[in-house]
Amino acid sequence: MSGDIWSRQELARFLKSRRARVTPEQVGLPAGTSRRTKGLRREEVAVLAGLSPTWYTYLEQGRDIKPSVQVLDSLARVLDLTEDERRYMHTLVHGQVTNPQPLAGQGWTGGVIDLVVELMGHSEYPVYATDIYCDLLAWNEAAAEWYEDWSRLPPGHQNMLHWMLCSPLAKERLPDWESDTRDIIARWRSELAKWPHDERVTRKIAEFARLSPLFAGLWRKHDVQEHRSLTRRFRHPRLGEQTLRMALMITPDDPLVGLVVHCPL
Repeated sequence: MSGDIWSRQELARFLKSRRARVTPEQVGLPAGTSRRTKGLRREEVAVLAGLSPTWYTYLEQGRDIKPSVQVLDSLARVLDLTEDERRYMHTLVHGQVTNPQPLAGQGWTGGVIDLVVELMGHSEYPVYATDIYCDLLAWNEAAAEWYEDWSRLPPGHQNMLHWMLCSPLAKERLPDWESDTRDIIARWRSELAKWPHDERVTRKIAEFARLSPLFAGLWRKHDVQEHRSLTRRFRHPRLGEQTLRMALMITPDDPLVGLVVHCPL
């Protein structure tokens, strides 16, 4: 059996199982007294999701059709799927997840990334957390020494890309400032492909283009690069020129946030 056939059949089985656990009352339909179907009927799911009943029936039969991201999200809403289940559907159909949302915690109410930054607070090398908007969410004391004390920046300026583009200290601390800026913009463009409907992303792009002709020009070039470990040169105020290795770590719990850890070569 080919992988495509297995994925279609698995999606069909999955949809049937999720449909069976949703009661009519949950979606505002009368329960009735003569229902033979456990849970919702196919026709009811189709209507609630804005789909043709015949097309949805084909989907549950495992036929060779490929629902869009929007259709999958509509089905996830009607079937009251968890984020884990929604991601599973996306992976079955498209091989990846579009617009992943934070997963519900298992007895943990804080941010995992925040905890790691706190635990690494006394490291002599920078550690910071950032999100898909490049906002700086947490950092240790070493980050303030190697980069800048971002806590002193005004609201809205505690953002890595904003700092790279606008802070005079960025050019002073990073000997390869221009190539580092090209790199972060290319990696940001690649990451944003996962969030095509995020309006705040659109606003951030327009903001950076207004702030920096360099950003505007590089953005028009459409250079892309996946996240990977890399080295970055620094001009440390006490230690002189140093080169550190950087690694990005992302937890499935909150895909919007990543941890950047610096290590000596």
